[in-house]
Amino acid sequence: MGLVQRVRHTIQKYHMLPPGSVVVGVSGGADSVALLHILLRLQGELGIRVHAAHLNHRIRGDEADADQAFVAHLAEQWGVPLVVGSADVPALARERKLALEEAARQARYTFLLRAARQLAAHSVAVAHHADDQAETVLMHFLRGAGLAGMRGILPVSDLTRLRMGAPEELLQGEPVQLVRPLLEVSKADILAYCRDNGLEFRFDRSNLDQTYFRNRLRHELLPVLETYNPNVRQVLRRAAAVAADDYAFLLRELRKAWIQTRTAQGDGWIEFDLARWRGLHRSLQRGILREAIRRLRQGLRNINWIHIENALDVLNRTDTGEATLPQGLVAAARYGRFYVAEAGVLPPPPVPQLAGAPLPVPVPGAASLPDGRWVLETQVLETVPAEARLNTDPWQAWLDLGATGQNLVLRPRRPGETFAPLGMGGRQKRLNEFMINAKVPREWRANWPLLCNESRILWVAGLRVDERAALTEATRQVLWVRMRCKPAAMR
Repeated sequence: MGLVQRVRHTIQKYHMLPPGSVVVGVSGGADSVALLHILLRLQGELGIRVHAAHLNHRIRGDEADADQAFVAHLAEQWGVPLVVGSADVPALARERKLALEEAARQARYTFLLRAARQLAAHSVAVAHHADDQAETVLMHFLRGAGLAGMRGILPVSDLTRLRMGAPEELLQGEPVQLVRPLLEVSKADILAYCRDNGLEFRFDRSNLDQTYFRNRLRHELLPVLETYNPNVRQVLRRAAAVAADDYAFLLRELRKAWIQTRTAQGDGWIEFDLARWRGLHRSLQRGILREAIRRLRQGLRNINWIHIENALDVLNRTDTGEATLPQGLVAAARYGRFYVAEAGVLPPPPVPQLAGAPLPVPVPGAASLPDGRWVLETQVLETVPAEARLNTDPWQAWLDLGATGQNLVLRPRRPGETFAPLGMGGRQKRLNEFMINAKVPREWRANWPLLCNESRILWVAGLRVDERAALTEATRQVLWVRMRCKPAAMR
């Protein structure tokens, strides 16, 4: 099978190029020149309109300008519309504190996406080939990548979802496919194609600079590995294909696990059910942590292994622990829940909170808490209902109105406060100690609502009635109290 037929096969296998405009990134090197030439030969058959795009990275001075002039001449000679751009990549690297290679990548993909938007193109084609794939898999392995990294370069991806620091307006709208039609073609085959078809191309001397990690790997490590296995490049490419399939399966399971464990989400935080998360395989636990970090820090490309493993250990070991995550995030367990959040940002608690002055409680009637989410309701009953003996709702209680009186308030706790928890024979217990034993998270305790009269706590809402306010055989009137969360539409 000739090279053009092999590229056609790759395009068809991965559904790379739907009919319409396609932007081809052309640097002027052999790979991109060959890609442009092949797609021009196939454009009638595929129903595509080829546009070339060239970005001057302003890294190599006169040589970069000569590359731009070469691509412009080539596009004119071949009758291909050309979009040219320029980016000060060294300045971008300094501004974003990036390696020069990463800054160039971000500038290049942002430029190609902008060109696609201008031309209403749904596809962008770049010239990564099979040798690039082998190098990428090995590079990711050496840097400690997980299964996602071991997939290497994907044949098709969504350009708008790449972490590239592009302006938000470019990322909105229809997805743009980033496709790699040469991914199953070796560098040797590309050079042979250029030779056989008389294609001239530029040579980037920076590819010989072994201060770059990829160049060292290409010119030093891979030749050594080939002395152990002459087919090591093919082995690496096969490993990438298997990893891609395995990752696709894992991603499907991860989506299910995410739905099962995520309980709430807000600005700067995501909350999960800790028990359900602990019931997952460690692989899915790890995946949920990574996905939460990705959603909160979309510009982050590499998540340090030690951060994830430390968070896994903390969340599986303790109900109140906290672990540091990258870029100012934390993972924190709080008695049955855990959240991934920006440091110092806490999700609104799933329980009522009350700060400030005491809130008068009408009897009977209702009092709304200042947060607008919760309301305390009261009723006076002349008989003790049967459900009062078998109460299963911690957020309602039946009290002896004769013991409570009707001059009631809802307030937060006071320093050193005590009460007599029902079931302890009237013994006093420090409120803070009781809350710790009841596994109330530390940050919720200070503003936990207490129903009180002039002299004592009557009900620690949601937790325990004071023994002296409980129903007895002598009770004549019953005070029914309930704390409920208002439906969102009523807040």
